[in-house]
Amino acid sequence: MQNNNRFENWQYPHIEEGKPTKYNWIVQNKEGLELGFATDIGAFSYINAKHGVVIEDEVQIGSHCSIYSISTIDNKAGKVTLKKNSKIGSHSTILPGVTVGKNSIIGAHSLVINDIPDDVVAFGVPAKIIRKIDE
Repeated sequence: MQNNNRFENWQYPHIEEGKPTKYNWIVQNKEGLELGFATDIGAFSYINAKHGVVIEDEVQIGSHCSIYSISTIDNKAGKVTLKKNSKIGSHSTILPGVTVGKNSIIGAHSLVINDIPDDVVAFGVPAKIIRKIDE
């Protein structure tokens, strides 16, 4: 296993309602956000946590991603959960009520409208499981 010290000095980011963090991502309804340890959220990403967004430990979210716990288009609402060590590719969108499983990878430019299980690679519009991740 590779020794990764990337998060050796990681600290929880300072988050202000609707304002960019020092890493240039934004949260609305920040009281609904649960942010795990050693997370990495890319610049220009947007999180609406009105109905809850849980980002577990060691999750990576690429730049320009959108995570919605509420949709004003179809009035859907629900908690979004990104489980430990999941990875969300740049420019992807996660819609309300979705869980992305532990260790799973979502490819760039994907639209995630359904739950994604643990240990898979999924991508597309809408995101579909492409393969399992083998140990």
